[in-house]
Amino acid sequence: MFQSYTIKDIAKALGLSTSTVSRALNGSYEIGTETKKLVLEYAEKINSRPNPIALSLKDQKSHSLGVVVAEVANTYFSQAINGIESIAYNRGYHVIITQTHESAAREAANVQHLLSRHVDGLLVSLSSEITDLSQYKYLHEKGFPIVFFDRAAPDIDTHKVIANNYKGAFEATELLINTGFTKIAHLTNSANLLISQDRLEGYKDALEKNNIAYNAQLVKHCNHGGMVHDEVEEAIKELVNLGEDRPDAIFVASDRLTTSCLATLKKLKLKVPKDIAVAGFTNSDVAELFDPPLTVVRQPAFQIGQIATEMLIKVIESKRPVTEFSTETLDTILIPRESSIKVK
Repeated sequence: MFQSYTIKDIAKALGLSTSTVSRALNGSYEIGTETKKLVLEYAEKINSRPNPIALSLKDQKSHSLGVVVAEVANTYFSQAINGIESIAYNRGYHVIITQTHESAAREAANVQHLLSRHVDGLLVSLSSEITDLSQYKYLHEKGFPIVFFDRAAPDIDTHKVIANNYKGAFEATELLINTGFTKIAHLTNSANLLISQDRLEGYKDALEKNNIAYNAQLVKHCNHGGMVHDEVEEAIKELVNLGEDRPDAIFVASDRLTTSCLATLKKLKLKVPKDIAVAGFTNSDVAELFDPPLTVVRQPAFQIGQIATEMLIKVIESKRPVTEFSTETLDTILIPRESSIKVK
């Protein structure tokens, strides 16, 4: 990278430790801006070529936003990213997208990479595996702009944009109850996620309102959010093998889980809705083309992405430190279709 010069040479020339130089070159948030600038400008000088990171440090703006999501192929996230880009590019910002694939380790590495690219702020939807939020807390306490969307961190007081997950879950569960189903299973993401907790509460309250006893055996958590097919298949096999408690319907709590659930039911030769009815959260544009057409809870993903980006840019461009934050909650839409009809 630096021809005949090594990190040790740079450290000696600047009177710094090699570890400090290494972290500065990698963009670590543990190193102060002035030290980074000193190291990067010296590295540029001895390398005799422009360094875009060093240049961006001169005015403290890269005009880029970092995005952390579970999976771009997930319909919800692809729509949210479209919303993010629709605002960002019109405001002169580039977007750098990273995927966690529901891994906490990959999420931490992605955030470090985005910081090394000197993004001006982060738009984050947490991975299902993450429990340690210290990295985000540290950044937030240092005044680094972060907005959470969809999967928000409950203990960090910053801007958040979410769907009304409780309402969506309550309405979908009650629809199944009103259709005549009484043994309703709940297939959901990791219990770590606030969205999972809110959707579980909506499911429980719909049962309670309609005098149906909650049965913990009917709730299955898939910690990889449907990305590991064997995990979904095992959960559904456990449900259909419950004997007298076997469910007659399933309420599924996430986009990828819903499609994985349908694929698993088909593999097990279970017909929807004759053998088991299904309603689920999904933003798939082809849900009505499924066989049978799928009853869905749809989230305003595009608008969530737009609002989150507007909030982030407002914080980035604020002339003073931002100390007051808000949570925007957008309504979900329940779309009943044939997958939740009771077959006589």
